[in-house]
Amino acid sequence: MCLINLQFQQHPRYKLIVAANRDEFYGRPAAPAHFWKDSHGILAGRDLSQMGTWLGVHKSGRFAALTNYRDPEHMAAGAKSRGELVTQFLDGHIAPEDYLREIDDQEYAGFNLIAGDADGLYYYNNIHGEPVKVPPGTHGLSNHFLNTPWPKVERGKEKLEAYVSVNEHLELDRLFEILADAEQAPDHLLPQTGVGLDLERALSPMFIKMPDYGTRSATVLLIDHDGLVTFAERSYENGEFREDRKYEFQIS
Repeated sequence: MCLINLQFQQHPRYKLIVAANRDEFYGRPAAPAHFWKDSHGILAGRDLSQMGTWLGVHKSGRFAALTNYRDPEHMAAGAKSRGELVTQFLDGHIAPEDYLREIDDQEYAGFNLIAGDADGLYYYNNIHGEPVKVPPGTHGLSNHFLNTPWPKVERGKEKLEAYVSVNEHLELDRLFEILADAEQAPDHLLPQTGVGLDLERALSPMFIKMPDYGTRSATVLLIDHDGLVTFAERSYENGEFREDRKYEFQIS
């Protein structure tokens, strides 16, 4: 379960602003953000179980991010790892819309995928199976469809919009602070995704902290109008701060 907040082609300084949380079981091994040695330019954290990723950027400027679609009916035993969808796009050269159309939906459990670059983004899920061009503006994605008004999605969009709309220079710590919001949503606003009320409550905050599952990392990605990329990651262990990492590079 994850949360992706982004603003696209609306800020005076940045073409793309992404603020995202990755939620996962604490016991699933992962590496923090780094430039992958077995790639030609991927910068991302890495799931060491399946060797894919949930969010990343390439030196070429390609960007992709993934969330699971939360519905017990769309859990496929023996399905391929969804993290490979991000990796294959980042390391490839196919136009994003074409790449999304070529995905075999039946090979994966339910997912959402945003792919493209700072000049053009597309959204896709294997429930509807049709790529959609992301319009300029502020958007949110959790474990349903793009901009589904779940409390955490609406809260994240509102907080991101409130901050970036009045600040040309964006502070990483302020964006990480937004992502660290652990306020639980009231029951009457909770979605019904088939996991039961107690779990819906626990999964409703932007930042999740449960006994064996929660927010493992937060990522801020900024791409300015000159092609300068800032990629920052804040990692957590059992819900507590672990370390910060920051990378900057020029799109080539």
